[in-house]
Amino acid sequence: MIDHRIPTIQPTEQAPHRAIRSFIRREGRLTVAQTRAINELFPPMALAGMGTALDLSAVFGRTAPLTLEIGFGNGESLLTMAAAAPEQDFIGIEVHRPGVGHLLLGIERLGLTNIRIVADDAVPFLQQRLNPHSLDRLLLYFPDPWHKSRHHKRRIVQTEFADLVADRLKPRGLWHLATDWAPYAEHMRAVLDAHPAFKPEHRDIGEAARPNWRPETKFERRGIRLNHAVFDLLYRRTAR
Repeated sequence: MIDHRIPTIQPTEQAPHRAIRSFIRREGRLTVAQTRAINELFPPMALAGMGTALDLSAVFGRTAPLTLEIGFGNGESLLTMAAAAPEQDFIGIEVHRPGVGHLLLGIERLGLTNIRIVADDAVPFLQQRLNPHSLDRLLLYFPDPWHKSRHHKRRIVQTEFADLVADRLKPRGLWHLATDWAPYAEHMRAVLDAHPAFKPEHRDIGEAARPNWRPETKFERRGIRLNHAVFDLLYRRTAR
């Protein structure tokens, strides 16, 4: 008998020094199908947000190029990319349970085996669970722009975070960012253009520059309906 109670995905204890978080854990309503997916499908695909460094070859049962997506939303873009590249591995991070449930249902529907999921804060996961030079790509699509100036400190794209990403990316690895909020795009460019570990590969300021391998997202479609410009910023990790 299926347990239709709404389960809780327990977050791991936050790192003591992580005082400012770049997200708010908003709880949406889970469907019966999403509840079933979290109960039955999530445990074998789940990676804890904190702990010792992962043996990625053991996690996926092979050695393959690895992409990490932070904040996958409803998971549709991650599903599309993973289905199109079965020879690659993907880790998705999302704190909102309906999105996790939606992704799990898609994984089941498509029979994918190359995705693992973290339902916790991205920063401790990067700090603790990934070794240096673990990632081929890091994707950050439409993060919360924290519009008000007093909240800008909550934006995930800061120099300290860029330092961490630079350490976890392989030499020549790619950090792909997308936003439909022009002031946040300007902030991203200011942080990463000044960072010695990254070189921009996008054209001009990144407006209307979505590469054909990035699927359009739900947040992007909403931004387009609101007549927002969309910015795709691609930064290559410099070789050491």
